[in-house]
Parts: sequence; structure tokens; C-alpha cells
Amino acid sequence: MRFLMRCVFFALFVTGFLPLPAADPISLHPDNPHYFSFRGEPTILITSGEHYGALLNRKFDYLRYFDELASHGLNHTRVFSGVYLEIPASFGITDNPLAPTAKEFVCPWVRSDFPGASDGGNKFDLTRWNPAWKERLVDLMQAADERGIVVEMTLFCPMYKDELWNVNPMNAANNINGVGDCPREELYTLKHQGLTNVQIAFSEMIVNELKDFDNFYYEICNEPYFGGITMQWQHKIADVIAAAQQNAPKKHLISMNIANGRQKIENPDPNVSIFNFHYCVPPTTVAMNFGLNKVIGENETGFRGNSDVLYRTEAWDFLLAGGGLFNNLDYSFTPSHPDGTRRDYSSPGGGSVELREQLGILKEFLYQLPFIEMSPSASVVASVEPELSVEALGNPGEAYAFYLHVPLPSKPQDLSRLLRDNIEANITVDLPSGAYRAEWVDTKTGKVAKQQSIVHEGGKRTLTSPRFSNDVALRILKDE
Repeated sequence: MRFLMRCVFFALFVTGFLPLPAADPISLHPDNPHYFSFRGEPTILITSGEHYGALLNRKFDYLRYFDELASHGLNHTRVFSGVYLEIPASFGITDNPLAPTAKEFVCPWVRSDFPGASDGGNKFDLTRWNPAWKERLVDLMQAADERGIVVEMTLFCPMYKDELWNVNPMNAANNINGVGDCPREELYTLKHQGLTNVQIAFSEMIVNELKDFDNFYYEICNEPYFGGITMQWQHKIADVIAAAQQNAPKKHLISMNIANGRQKIENPDPNVSIFNFHYCVPPTTVAMNFGLNKVIGENETGFRGNSDVLYRTEAWDFLLAGGGLFNNLDYSFTPSHPDGTRRDYSSPGGGSVELREQLGILKEFLYQLPFIEMSPSASVVASVEPELSVEALGNPGEAYAFYLHVPLPSKPQDLSRLLRDNIEANITVDLPSGAYRAEWVDTKTGKVAKQQSIVHEGGKRTLTSPRFSNDVALRILKDE
């Protein structure tokens, strides 16, 4: 019934019987484009999201998923469009949301009357859109909208292995249109006009379908640095999206996924406003690209083990380094556990209810700061004892935020040997003269563990933390 009501509601929008919502889409903040503006508020996107199959996998209940994100104040998710899918054995992921059965696969293209697709179903017709996919797309977007969740709509993804190309609708073996008779490395290269035409038509169609929503942005392609994808093809799709939006009343942001780890961006595409990275430990890519004056995001983590401390510290580090978007790849969300309660997964990363609670604490910490007025401020930190990793944001004389944690490599071999309890840290900071209020915040509970008022003459000042395990946060605000 709820689905039917949404469909009727959207139909009334489309036919003009109800006015379209006036909200502008999420955009770069006009005062600080390293962050977002969404529904009139400064915004940082933070989440721990499912493995991208919420739209294309009919078995995945995105209402329960979105409810779980919203219950922790998380405001973001990544969604793959349905052009790409995986198989159950892909990447060792337990109950993989991106690996639906043929019956549960909701593809943008409709199946024809001709049998013979590699998944056992009928072949696809790449000239006809699937009404069931469009209906699910609208319902998913409306559900996210109601909960204040911003969707990254990822259009394309490389074929990492032949086994993924073998099941893809754009493979000539799986469609009736005679396109896609090529190696997987040539899928996104502009070498085959028939394939390029299919990809352009899909991009134009989805722009039209989503034009009235304010709670999303486009990502051109997930991990385009794999699978032979060319930069020329990425620029082409960015141009297509921009052209399709040219006369639209609402212009939606475009994201490009740059690299795993870090990379200096040279000659950025002028259509792109968000530059996303994966596995940013340490978060040095933010400083490398801060001069672009765009959002620098980390929209995928994982493959470090399943301990919450790894992804909690990664999130705090990245956002306190000046990033504007963070998404942990959360394997506790599966089609059988869309509320993120699966504990027995053997996937190559982490995710849990407790981690989502901790990311909600991070979001609350940041939202209590005037972060639009702040920027990376590593030079404020003169020293830290004992040896700890530190990231800092600041607005001189007004507001500062610091995050301290035990040093952790990207992929610890023996995590237990690196973790520490009962730490007391001394951080020496260089502050202008003034009156300040300092608060040490427990990153696991969100509670203020210690606070003090400071009347400072200017220069270096040492503050001592309460005792903590592994990590702690500090904010220093001008005392009115």
C-alpha cells in the first residue's frame, strides 16, 4: 500500500496535478565549497552503507535499511544504478546485495521474449526501459528523501573479471541488440559506438527520471582506474549529464571517483564538483587536492578487517582532515538483514550497529562546530605526547577540533598489539590570545569526558586529556 501511495503521489507530480517541490538540489556550500548545502543547511555526508544493491536487488528492503541509517542520524548512501551486477562468489562477500538472482535482478533494461541470457533468464533489450526498475527507482528515492538521506547514484562500474562481464546485460551474449561483442576492457572506452550509444541513452534517461529530486548527486563510475576505462569516456559521460541538465530547473552535482588511497588531481573536469577516493589511510589526499575548492570525499572503505576501531578512526581522520563526505562499506547489511544486524559475515571489511552509532557521534560532533568557517589546521598542533596520530580543523581564535588516536596502518597484521587502553595525552596547541572552552569528547559514547575554561595570553598551551582507549576528540571554542 505504501509503495502504491508513493507511485500515485509521484504520478500527480508528473501530470501537474500537484506542484513540484521547490527545494534546490544538494550543492556545494557557497561560503565553503569543501562542504555541501542541503535544504538550506551546511552539510557533511556521513554513513555506513550497504554494498550498493538496494535498487537493483528486489530482495533488499531499502525501507528497513534507510530507517536504520536515519536512526543514527546518518544522511548518505551509495546506490548502483543496475547497469552492473555481481555474482554470489564476487570478492568473498557474504550474501552480497549486488548479486541478485535472475528473478530478483531489477535491471534498467527490460528482458525480451528471447531466452539465452547467461543467468538463465531471457536476453535483454537495450532499447527498452524496464517499468519495474523505474518504479523502484522513484520509490527508493522518495523513501530516502523522507528520511533526509542523500543518494550517490553511481551510474557505471568496471568489469573487474570476465565472470562479471559474462553476466552483464551489455555483453552481446546477453542482449538482442548485437552490441557488446568485445573484451570487458573495451566496454567504457568510446571504441564501440553501439555501446557508447547505449551508455549515453541510459545517462540521459536517468537524468530525466531523477530531475525533480533534491537529495542526490551522480557519480560517473565506480573505480574507473580498473578495467580499462578511459578518461575520455568519463569526460564524455560528464558532458552528457551536464547537457541533459542544461535546461532543467535543477542542476545536480556530478562526482568522479579518482583513486584508491591518494592522487593529485590534474586538469579536473569542469563538470565535476565532488572528487571521491577509496581507502584513504592516511587521509593525505585531502590536503593534496584541497586547493580545488571542491568536496573531497571518501565514498568507500573496507578490506581492513572487521574491527569497528579501524573504520571509526578512518572516518574521524578523513573528516577532521577537511573531507566533506565519508561512507564505510558496511557488510552487516545484506538482503536477509537489511537493517544491518548480520553478525556472522565473513566479508573483507566491517560494519555493525555499534559502528553506525559511533559514526552518528562523529556527525553530531562536527555539526556542533561552525565547520563551514573552519579549514585544515595541522600547524596549530605543536606537539603530542605520547606518540599519536592527530588531525585538526580550525578557525583562528574562534573554533578548533582535534582528533587523536593510536597510529594504525592501512592493513594491520596484528591489530591487538597496536591498540592501547588508559592513555593520557598532552597536546600542545598554538592559539591566539582569548578566552576558550575546551571539551574532551569520548568517541564511543559522545559524552564530554572532561572540560575546562582557558584564559590564554597567546602562543602555546598544553592541555591534558582524560584517560581513554585508542582515540579521543577535543574541541576548543571561543568562550563568549
